[in-house]
Amino acid sequence: MTGLEQILTLQKNMGKSIIGQENVISKIIIALLTDGNVLLEGLPGLAKTRAVKSLAANLNCRLNRIQFTPDLLPSDITGTEIYQPQTEQKFVFQPGPIFSNLVLADEINRAPAKVQSALLEAMEERQVSVAGKTYKMEPLFMVLATQNPIEQEGTYPLPEAQLDRFIMKILIDYPSSEEEAKIVELVRNETKGEISKTMPIDQNTVLDVRKEINNVLVSQAAEKYMVDLVSATRYPDKINKDLARWIAYGASPRGTIALDKCSRAVAWLDGRNSVTPDDTRYIVHDVLRHRVILSYEANADRVDINSVIDHILKNVAVI
Repeated sequence: MTGLEQILTLQKNMGKSIIGQENVISKIIIALLTDGNVLLEGLPGLAKTRAVKSLAANLNCRLNRIQFTPDLLPSDITGTEIYQPQTEQKFVFQPGPIFSNLVLADEINRAPAKVQSALLEAMEERQVSVAGKTYKMEPLFMVLATQNPIEQEGTYPLPEAQLDRFIMKILIDYPSSEEEAKIVELVRNETKGEISKTMPIDQNTVLDVRKEINNVLVSQAAEKYMVDLVSATRYPDKINKDLARWIAYGASPRGTIALDKCSRAVAWLDGRNSVTPDDTRYIVHDVLRHRVILSYEANADRVDINSVIDHILKNVAVI
């Protein structure tokens, strides 16, 4: 099979174990193909953890889960040097759970900022520094963090610098009634052991596909559209007065870079070799929703970030 066929098979197999979240699966695949990290936000029980486990099960790679708690230490994530008196008679580095292909950072906002920042170097630089030494991450490395949007007591909101490291923030919503009935049936069959196993794809396939995506063409018009969308978040007064009232701070250049990477991945998944504005519109909410900071006026007007991005899409023209 070609790389595209294998990735589409991966997406299809994930959909067999996660009912009603096709959009979430698609966005996770896009993040995987763009070498990005994702933040999954949703209420408890909406398959955030299950989605990550399903990705690992259908991809021949290692998965480590880190349960973030208020008493977690940075060394619990990165690892530390341990003295070996019997054998080595010196300090030997003991790798932490961050050294894996997929890292599930469960309830990331439960840990204080010092622990959250331990992920920054690994997420951005693909390396970890411990005791003056640098240790490289695996070629296939991805952090998938989850957080609960309603339980804010005893949590530590992620700082903007760390939020910017996530290529996308994916929101997970309730399934429909029909989908929920299928979920019950799926879990019932899993309990009986009636779910057939699928052959996982090799992680080298993902690494090869990333090279193909780099060759997807982006026209000047498509590139200008991405730049204009991000620029509208920084200079909303050029759009209209309402947008200027709602936005306090716009997206950084990482937002434009992420739009470019994800748009090319969307085009590649659709079997095309060039990006269209529809590709950008498909992922713009996920790419920008955590990078744009709303003002107090937006909260007073009960305007959320998705509505603001919708407003931008209506007012930024494709040239």
